[in-house]
Amino acid sequence: MNLMNGIPVLTAAGDGIAQAWENSLVQLYEAGCDIRTQYDKPGDPPSKDATMIVTVADPLAEPMIHRDFPGGLEDLEEYVLEMCDGIKDHCVRDPQNPHDTRWEYTYHERLCVYSLPSRAAPIDQLERLCQQLAQTGFTRRAQAVTWKVWEDGGCYDPPCLQSIWCRLTEEGDGPRLSMNVRFRSNDAYKAAFMNMFALVQLQRRLARRVGELAGREVRPGRYCHMADSYHIYGCNIAEFRLRFLGALQSRTFEGRTMRYADVRDLMEEARPAILAKARQMYDEALSVSRLPPQRDHRFGSRALGRCDRPGRSRCKSGTWKAT
Repeated sequence: MNLMNGIPVLTAAGDGIAQAWENSLVQLYEAGCDIRTQYDKPGDPPSKDATMIVTVADPLAEPMIHRDFPGGLEDLEEYVLEMCDGIKDHCVRDPQNPHDTRWEYTYHERLCVYSLPSRAAPIDQLERLCQQLAQTGFTRRAQAVTWKVWEDGGCYDPPCLQSIWCRLTEEGDGPRLSMNVRFRSNDAYKAAFMNMFALVQLQRRLARRVGELAGREVRPGRYCHMADSYHIYGCNIAEFRLRFLGALQSRTFEGRTMRYADVRDLMEEARPAILAKARQMYDEALSVSRLPPQRDHRFGSRALGRCDRPGRSRCKSGTWKAT
């Protein structure tokens, strides 16, 4: 076998999300290359990096949750609500207001309220995707994108998630909706699990919406998570070795994971507090949007969940809900 020139292209798989994510981290650590990033501080070691393709055979298979993801169950529920219920779209800045230092985007704003300078009405890409699949399940055109080439190349914080692509196949138990997602950049250790978990919840909702439009039950199929740069930041390598790799030696897979079904009620009980937090962010957003454009006024403290630098995850918020 010839050695690969440049950035390695790696693959990992698992029956469920937790297993696939864990396998991808092991593969990345063992076979990824060493490379620096724009976010390194003096003295930081290089990151581990690779182009990664992660396949989840049954995205709803238990155990779904890995105990080593960053944050707690309430954080995970909050991120799901961002991705699937639109609770933080108000955090997006007004591009016409130079004083507004809120977020550049949310995934929901890009996927479902995609705006163009030449078009008056925004485009709900996910609803269009569902309509396409309901009409022609095997179409290869059912996709949604986030990138705005006219503004993202030079913006402060461009989206990491780039696209979602779906297609139906007829299986023995009925139609299945397979989903591919592509990230240009994905923090493998501190963000990827939460990304995968929330996107699988979105996949479940998309399948349900297609079923509603088509008049028949549609179930989630396999999930494929692709990242151009799948990385562990150098500043997190020591923690990764001690915590993540250490757990592989000291605990069974059952001890490293948990069933979503066992904690789902607990997570959903946190929703009132999460929604109150989102309302607090809205009040902060209104205040910050009126301030002069100074660096210290950059909206979105890392404690509020929009974390995209080493130290916490670079988790991107996005939201969508099938109606």
